[in-house]
Amino acid sequence: MDAAAPTDPVKVRVTVFNQVYNLATTGDPSELEECARRVDVLMTAIARGGNLDAGRIAVLAAMHLADQLRQIEQAQGRLDTVVRRLEQVMGEVEG
Repeated sequence: MDAAAPTDPVKVRVTVFNQVYNLATTGDPSELEECARRVDVLMTAIARGGNLDAGRIAVLAAMHLADQLRQIEQAQGRLDTVVRRLEQVMGEVEG
């Protein structure tokens, strides 16, 4: 079997905010379960903050995760800039 060939999806049952979801992944099922656990923890924490319906809690959780992703992308951009600069300096030193 070709190592690059996609694998068949594995079904994973997770619970997020007291709702059961049947999902599928071609990756490691434990990683999907960990993602679901993190979302569940986040939504539960948001729910403790006030009397919000599940839809609003989900949107606030999504906004929180989107902000975390944005911050990580910005940090990655800064790291990429540093790496390019170091490669440039190393090229000047070697050349």
